Amino acid sequence: MKGIDYRILLMAASLVSAAPARQAPNPHDIPVMDGEAGACSVAFTVTDMNGTPVYDARIRVHIEYGFAGVRRLDLEAATNIDGKTQFKGLPRKVKGGTLYFRAAQGKREGSATYDPEKSCGGESDSIVLTENKN
Repeated sequence: MKGIDYRILLMAASLVSAAPARQAPNPHDIPVMDGEAGACSVAFTVTDMNGTPVYDARIRVHIEYGFAGVRRLDLEAATNIDGKTQFKGLPRKVKGGTLYFRAAQGKREGSATYDPEKSCGGESDSIVLTENKN
């Protein structure tokens, strides 16, 4: 058996140490959830009743589309530190015509509707979270 070639080990160690360090993600980058089912998009800003942005609010939507609504898609996205998130790749024609987005964070919740046939080009909407009494 041959001995270990220390030159190779030294070269491998130098390559690992030269790798760029991972940067922390920018908390102001807007998260984007891509449904990959069409060209429509909608952006949301989630706030509390005082107008303060809500971080890490979860927004969910159930989509039925295609012939007779046989295709189904469940999407979820969280808000950034500014209370913003975006859904893209949404189908233009959906069963029922309107999508219902539900947002929640802790005991607070809110909702918004979006009609992709009327405003497929990238509408922005806001969701105000209120305290759930249950």
